[in-house]
Amino acid sequence: MATAGGTPARDGPLVIAPTAEHSGTVIFVHGLGQRNHSWVPVLQTVVDRLPGVKWILPQAPENPVTYNQGQRRPSWFDIVSLPPCNCFDEAGIAVSVATIENLVISEVRGGMESTRIVLVGFSQGGALCLMTALTTLHELGGVAGLSSWIPQQSRQTMLQLEPSLPVFWAHGTADTDVPHSYGEEATTFLRDGLHIREDSIDFKTYEGLDHSVNDAELGDLATWLSRIFG
Repeated sequence: MATAGGTPARDGPLVIAPTAEHSGTVIFVHGLGQRNHSWVPVLQTVVDRLPGVKWILPQAPENPVTYNQGQRRPSWFDIVSLPPCNCFDEAGIAVSVATIENLVISEVRGGMESTRIVLVGFSQGGALCLMTALTTLHELGGVAGLSSWIPQQSRQTMLQLEPSLPVFWAHGTADTDVPHSYGEEATTFLRDGLHIREDSIDFKTYEGLDHSVNDAELGDLATWLSRIFG
């Protein structure tokens, strides 16, 4: 694994080591077409507020993406259109969920309690985090989706056994790639379909924000993570 400040491995996870005693781990999953190292400066203010937290940023492999006319781009699974349609790359999703699961397993084997591990992702990465968190047998500390969605076909396999799973959802009102309504619909599913408690879901709306993040959102994410890690 590469560490922040060095040269990141082409396809391997990038790790930001804690600057205090290791008390928790965040697995941050980037979006379609992105590189993990591009998120390091974006996340720096959040990292600084959580000195005991280790950050693991996996890198998606380059795969043909239908939305991009078959061009190879970093992607966790195939996307046909934006906003996301009901198309479902079952094989690609299975491989990527296993990738995130293996990172969780590695942390647990290293001595970290699963309840001190949180999945956070942007856009496609958020969808992957949500699909993983809502199907894993591990009791995670929480899951956060930034400008994200929950693919419809994946919901059939979600047997969330812990209705108190903390969920943070952040979405901008000007997002046209993954509209704000996708976030509203998904959190309704979490409440009504999976019976996750209302007080476990923190839904934040950012007026005028497009398919990106801003300082207010990052500040809210840091505050939520601080509550998780205590």
